[in-house]
Amino acid sequence: MSEPWFKEGLRFKCTGCGKCCTGSDGYVYLSPQDLFSLSSHLDISIQEFIDRYTRIVDGHLCLLDAPGSDKCIFLKDNRCVAYESRPIQCQAFPWWLHTLKTPENWRDAAQNCEGINHPDAPLIEGTKIAQQCMRYIDNLIEQNNDIDYTQ
Repeated sequence: MSEPWFKEGLRFKCTGCGKCCTGSDGYVYLSPQDLFSLSSHLDISIQEFIDRYTRIVDGHLCLLDAPGSDKCIFLKDNRCVAYESRPIQCQAFPWWLHTLKTPENWRDAAQNCEGINHPDAPLIEGTKIAQQCMRYIDNLIEQNNDIDYTQ
């Protein structure tokens, strides 16, 4: 197996701009672990969290957007109000499979994220990036367990 193109590492530093939480056509898919973390953070039951903050998209549970916008429901003043408990999908950004597939994809992602290749960003080791990818993959698998959220 060949080594990933990013084996020497990549530069990333979250600038807190909030762009990764708004303006996207994508969804934040939730795993059971995410539901537990977020509902605990908000001190409500998992069912109440599902009822208030989620929707079903293609059979998967996702976070709602804020009413009348394309921003995450937890984004307030460009800050995540659930940052400590944010979904694993959010924690794993920008180490998503599509973003890391090719150097071109990484450069494309940098067009929307000022933290990618930021001049003050530390070099993140390739092994740490691979660990984040595996965590993201594990979360995707967990999301696709046969859990019926529609009851």
